[in-house]
Amino acid sequence: MEISIRQAKYFVHIEGHGSPVLFLHGFTGDSSSWDSIVKIVSAHAQCISIDLPGHGKTVMPKQDPSRFSMEEVCRDIGLILEHLNIPIIDAAGYSMGGRTALAFAALYPEKVRKLILESASPGLKSVNQREDRKQQDENLARFIEREGMAAFVDLWENIPLFNTQKKLASELQKQIRVKRLQNKPENLAASLRGMGTGSQPSLWGTLKKLEHETILLTGELDQKFCKIADEMEKWMPNAKKWVIPETGHAIHVEQPEKFGTIIKEFLIND
Repeated sequence: MEISIRQAKYFVHIEGHGSPVLFLHGFTGDSSSWDSIVKIVSAHAQCISIDLPGHGKTVMPKQDPSRFSMEEVCRDIGLILEHLNIPIIDAAGYSMGGRTALAFAALYPEKVRKLILESASPGLKSVNQREDRKQQDENLARFIEREGMAAFVDLWENIPLFNTQKKLASELQKQIRVKRLQNKPENLAASLRGMGTGSQPSLWGTLKKLEHETILLTGELDQKFCKIADEMEKWMPNAKKWVIPETGHAIHVEQPEKFGTIIKEFLIND
């Protein structure tokens, strides 16, 4: 369905019945990225998947680049939940979507019950780190605008973070590539500039205030995010780290049944 929020048109997919769960996808994905997980979880919960700004069928007001910022996107998510008459929700997010779920919980703690953070981070700690990453994000945004989607996807699917996805069935790899190619260069560039890791305010100092029951899911082969999850677990009062063996960054893609079972049990276990 399409939900209009502050001149933006958000695509929202809803499936299943029960306690509501919000699913937020990663960069270059969309709401359908969660389809295999929704199949498992929707028997026990109402699954709400959103196309985040710059992705899928969501259309943002082009005259206002600030609407792509993390704070504004979180505000829109809150308004979408109000539109759906959902006062409190469990929030699951992968990578960029995990950063978004965490930011949403920090900005609107009363609207979140449980958090499921897959290969996610609270941003970068220092101003220098954020400025360096912001420049990297800007360079990538310009590359996408200049070279187009095919050249970008060729680059993106070969970064070290996604090495483990080369072991996936060839048909699944093709499906992921086709989905990435469906994005528009100007939209992905706007997403990078607005809610990339470099632009996002650091949430490290906020973690100790987040009392939501949380699982931090990482793949054993994704050492960078395993280390981030280790540190997050120390700061978050009710967080538990869960490392999935022989898996990389995108657990829900590489091990969908295991991922779906873990979060289903986490959500129904009070």
